[in-house]
Amino acid sequence: MIAPETPFRKPLKRRWLPVEMTTPPMLPEPGDAIPLESHYALLINPFYPKDPAASFGKHVLTPSLALISFAATTPDHWRIRYWDENLLDGLPPFNPIPQVVGITVHLTFAARAYELADWYRRRGAKVILGGLHVLSCPEECGPHADALALGDGVQLWPRILRDLERGCLQSRYAAGYENDYSDDPPPRRSILPRRGFLTTTSLIATRGCHNRCGFCYLATDGLRMPYRMRDPRLVADEFAADNQPYAVFIDNNLGSRRDYLRALCRALRPLNKIWSAAVSIDVTDEPGLIREMALAGCTGLFIGFESLSDDNLADARKKTPKTSDYARRVSLLHDYGIQVNGSFVLGFDHDRRDVFARTAEWVEENHLECATFHILTPYPATPLFRQMEAEGRLLHRDWSLYDTAHAVFRPRHMTPEELEQGYGWIYQRLFSHRSIWLRRPDEWRAASLYLAMSYLYKRSNRFWHLLIKHDLVHTVWSPLVELTRVRHVHYRARLLRKDEACLTAGSVVSAGV
Repeated sequence: MIAPETPFRKPLKRRWLPVEMTTPPMLPEPGDAIPLESHYALLINPFYPKDPAASFGKHVLTPSLALISFAATTPDHWRIRYWDENLLDGLPPFNPIPQVVGITVHLTFAARAYELADWYRRRGAKVILGGLHVLSCPEECGPHADALALGDGVQLWPRILRDLERGCLQSRYAAGYENDYSDDPPPRRSILPRRGFLTTTSLIATRGCHNRCGFCYLATDGLRMPYRMRDPRLVADEFAADNQPYAVFIDNNLGSRRDYLRALCRALRPLNKIWSAAVSIDVTDEPGLIREMALAGCTGLFIGFESLSDDNLADARKKTPKTSDYARRVSLLHDYGIQVNGSFVLGFDHDRRDVFARTAEWVEENHLECATFHILTPYPATPLFRQMEAEGRLLHRDWSLYDTAHAVFRPRHMTPEELEQGYGWIYQRLFSHRSIWLRRPDEWRAASLYLAMSYLYKRSNRFWHLLIKHDLVHTVWSPLVELTRVRHVHYRARLLRKDEACLTAGSVVSAGV
């Protein structure tokens, strides 16, 4: 048992955090005139400060799929380049100056996005801002852009470039998400710096989610994202074409339509590759579906448990099974060799000071291989933001701190300082030697890979800093990923043999069972 007061008994250890992980490179002052290159587009994912409590590795797991998705619609006579400031490669390209710069904007790095936008505009580039923060706060973003892209960039980007060439660029472009998702071209991965990411195969098969949680960005005012699915064969072809052993599905909820997920598993199964995805825990309503996912190569699931309190989940309007049934469902996933990364939100209105100890204890008891924590954060233009604003509980509007690692509102049953202390403590606890060892799988071959990846992911931020800085992320991770893939292919063969044996036995004794 972990005592409820344990997280507050002593100050947290100071975490190592180099300046490169907190501060973006300084943009140079104006000097000699730099030529502008016509028909050259630069796409930028801006820098954001890293949380030392979590793993630096999560920032280089996969590239920004949004940027390379609409890059695929760029006409052939344009030169296009991708730049992610979080790969620590220094200043973004500026010689020559691109004719157009597209910048994705999230509220936590909005200030950096504006800084980049203003810098390029002063040098003659046309700047297009897009992303969720542009949709939720267009009046704030507008002064920093020549045009705002509100909605689906895949539809908007070719229109923007066409108008730019004609000299009739509009100040705003808008598109919804009602189009046939299978019509979208595959992302343009050829522009990616492949060595900087664990895998460049970030895939998306579906858009939207059957939940509309009040704290989720999908509940943003003005965002209507009906559930859309791509042809499973197109997804499998895209996976195969990138020639990577491992893919990450970045769908909000890959399991919202179970009939679709079954069809997708059938398309992925012949590839003999591995993948992970985000789903809600109700996907375990059908054990047969979990078996199909395992046979198709699923090795890990990111599951938004959010809370161990049914009252919190009801307040958040999340449709989910009872929390008392979570443990059984996690066990079912483990039975099919699928690791679980549980996501938890801390600071709901029914959370008290004991929530940190209770959550950590539950994660360890149920052997979750990984856990991710977020302080409840009211994103602008969401129902949660409106509630906090109406109740006078917002502490400020410094968007850089709306990163789920800081308390930006007054919790109901603890202080903001206690919420941040508990958040830091639970990461420290779950990343400790003791906790990593407690949560190891029973099977020794799985345990060895789990321990290797856990220590690299959870306890190696100094190492991660060097890997990112020297473009070694893919090089170091690849052997572990390939070992995992080979092991999982053998596991699938054993699972099939086991099923065949059960079927044979069942044909003899089923009447008496």
